[in-house]
Amino acid sequence: MAPAEPNSGGATKDQAPAKAPAKDPKKKDEKKDEDLSEEDLALKQQLELYVERVQDPDPGLQKVALESMRQEIRTATSSMTSVPKPLKFLRPHYGTLQTHYEGMVDSDLKKLLADILSVLALTMSPEGERESLKYRLLGSDGDIGSWGHEYVRNLAGEISQEYSKRQSEEGPIEDLMDLVVQIVAFHMKHNAEPEAVDLLMEVEDLDLLVEHVDNANYKRTCLYLTSSAKYLPGPDDMLVLDIAHSIYMKFEEYPRALQIALYLDNMQYVKELFQRCDDPLKRQQFCFILARHGSSFELDESIIAEDEEREALQDIINNTKLNEGYLTLARDIEVMEPKSPEDIYKAHLIDGRGSGGGTVDSARQNLAATFVNAFVNAGFGQDKLMTVPSEASSGGSSSSWLFKNKEHGKASAAASLGMILLWDVDSGLAQLDKYFHSTDTHVIAGALLGVGIVNCNVQNECDPALALLADYVDKEDASIKIGAIMGLGLAYAGSQNDQVRSILMPLLLDARSSVDVIAFTAISLGLVYVGSCNEDVAQNIVLALMERSESELADPLARFLPLGLGLLFLGKQESVEATAEVSKTFNEKIRKHCDMTLLSCGYAGTGNVLKVQHFLGQCAQHLEKGESYQGPAVLGIAMVAMAEELGLEMAIRSLEHLLQYGEQNIRRAVPLALALLCISNPKVNVMDTLSRLSHDADSEVAMAAIISLGLIGAGTNNARIAGMLRNLSSYYYKDASLLFCVRIAQGLVHLGKGLLTLSPYHSERFLMSPTSLAGLVVMLHACLDMKSIILGKYHYVLYFLVLAMQPRMLMTVDENLKPLSVPVRVGQAVDVVGQAGRPKTITGFQTHSTPVLLSAGDRAELATEKYIPLSPILEGFVILKENPDYKEEN
Repeated sequence: MAPAEPNSGGATKDQAPAKAPAKDPKKKDEKKDEDLSEEDLALKQQLELYVERVQDPDPGLQKVALESMRQEIRTATSSMTSVPKPLKFLRPHYGTLQTHYEGMVDSDLKKLLADILSVLALTMSPEGERESLKYRLLGSDGDIGSWGHEYVRNLAGEISQEYSKRQSEEGPIEDLMDLVVQIVAFHMKHNAEPEAVDLLMEVEDLDLLVEHVDNANYKRTCLYLTSSAKYLPGPDDMLVLDIAHSIYMKFEEYPRALQIALYLDNMQYVKELFQRCDDPLKRQQFCFILARHGSSFELDESIIAEDEEREALQDIINNTKLNEGYLTLARDIEVMEPKSPEDIYKAHLIDGRGSGGGTVDSARQNLAATFVNAFVNAGFGQDKLMTVPSEASSGGSSSSWLFKNKEHGKASAAASLGMILLWDVDSGLAQLDKYFHSTDTHVIAGALLGVGIVNCNVQNECDPALALLADYVDKEDASIKIGAIMGLGLAYAGSQNDQVRSILMPLLLDARSSVDVIAFTAISLGLVYVGSCNEDVAQNIVLALMERSESELADPLARFLPLGLGLLFLGKQESVEATAEVSKTFNEKIRKHCDMTLLSCGYAGTGNVLKVQHFLGQCAQHLEKGESYQGPAVLGIAMVAMAEELGLEMAIRSLEHLLQYGEQNIRRAVPLALALLCISNPKVNVMDTLSRLSHDADSEVAMAAIISLGLIGAGTNNARIAGMLRNLSSYYYKDASLLFCVRIAQGLVHLGKGLLTLSPYHSERFLMSPTSLAGLVVMLHACLDMKSIILGKYHYVLYFLVLAMQPRMLMTVDENLKPLSVPVRVGQAVDVVGQAGRPKTITGFQTHSTPVLLSAGDRAELATEKYIPLSPILEGFVILKENPDYKEEN
């Protein structure tokens, strides 16, 4: 810059006398000039000189002036809040330069000036004119990044507007796309991945991204893609995830690619993954992820050639390791000691009335104790009521507890043995065997259901559940039938097993079947084919709905028929629309109900805002008595909005409004919707709302609120909820129905002694297991009519929760799949999408050694360099391999 100095001095001398006479009219201007420091004043006059020189007829002078101006703008620095000085001083000359530009002949100089005008337009261009882009396209093809970030970002914004305009006019877009390529390359080099992704989304060309990602930035790019997918309208969301999947595959980040494949429900991708990755350890890790998701993926020769390896992997997918891992966790935390219902009720902590009332042996209280015992000791294989060795008390205690229950109560009691032996197929079937020889139909029904529960979420290659249950489906007795049907539904949920279909299908269209048998058949078929959109099953359920008389459709269990239909389309969005159209031809008693149920299932877990608004609109109507469709609509709000945190918070607020303005049938459903939104995640504001509702004047609202308290605290041992429930048990000590609900809720809070969760979400809340959600939804739909289902003789629908029960653990295993204890940090997960640098992903952590429990919103990371985890997400079973570069510090 040295030669320019005398020049600038000259400018000051030249202009000083010229300024003097103009003093009076331009007092203000003078004031402004006085505020500038000497350097700034010099710069300002220098730039004004350049502007004059640019208009000089001599091209040589023009070129020097343009080059110098360009140099000034490029080297200018600015703080975050101010415009760079050269741009500020050139503002008044923007118009002059524009007019001069129009008069120039085409040449390199004209392009140079266009470049400068493009940068000046950054601060000068009127809103919506897109002049910066206009001059950029007219200018030279040089590197745009040299003008700075702000310029590039502004250009990107103008491109997206221009693109949509040209799309609507069907104009050519090639010149824009050349610029886009430059901008994307610039952003990707400068850690602005989200901006590159946003631009490509605007111009609908995300495929460009795959070429520009590299090892340094692919993780951040994909993190942004996957987290923005939830907020995009379909089909864009699937497209974005597809791109993320191909990037992960390109960089061999297989576990993440697998998650996206599962999210897209694309089994072809899963297959390719196994074929592309031949590391046996990594394959085992994939199998653990598949097992946690509850997907019944079949490995065949084309995927894995060796029989031995294939069988070992199929075993993992079938979840055979689950029981073993769960008990290892229990031993590590030292909670193997069986608990009795009294240990949960803690009656001695309640003062005054109601504490002594627990001693009376009523059938209703014993039934409650059966459920509490089953929930608390779930999966532990031992308890104090059902599995006590017979010599311990005279005449065998397990059968004596069974007979402390009345008729249908015995069914739940026998089935509770299945819950205690959860996931342990061999010993479970052995212990249930004795009930099959009973003469009491309810006991046999319970045993059949127990077989289903033991096999829930676990597959066994010899299909014991099918062999045992198939013969009982055709028995005359309705309760035995239902036991076998529900057992098959639980054991084969999500497996799309055709044998089960051929057993259950004939029952649907059998005119002699009672409504309850048909209802449970529809639910079981819905569970087995959950989210599969199976046409055949759907048509048969529709036929069954059409053939039933109006009086039968008024039966409370008839609401299970549309629900079974909805489960077939769980989370499959548009696929449900055709069936929803058909439902408009049904009997008007059930038409609206069916429509709501189908839509809520079809859009479950998608976070689709329009559907939430649709359901809210349905809830705003005030109806006559006898209309039941608003219940499913309220649950629908929760089912759709549970997909991501923002929508979830907003749904909770909307539900609070419904409580204030809604009719009674809406108020009864609101607590259940809150429970689904915060399942196994006791948020304080929701806890307070439910606590308030649990004393509601309407006993149905109170019951729903009490059960919901149990559901939001499920498996957390939350002390505050446990205290609330104890107080409620003394408050309602005279009301058997409400007390029953309080007991169930107490059992749920201590689910699996605090080792289990009911949340269908896993893998850092990215994936939702369809079978888990299906189990929860069935149970919540049953709770819409507490009195006739859960407090009637169908209380065993509570066992549908077993579909959602999963250990909330992190279990690290070595290369031989034996438990390996390593230190891990567990803390509150932090959302780091689009943040600069390498921010911490967890906050407020504590260091524990594995196995550890993970609460809702927790995340774990290894606290040692000695091992490398084979999955980036530390949840469930994670295989660790030794780090070859690790050196012991002496």
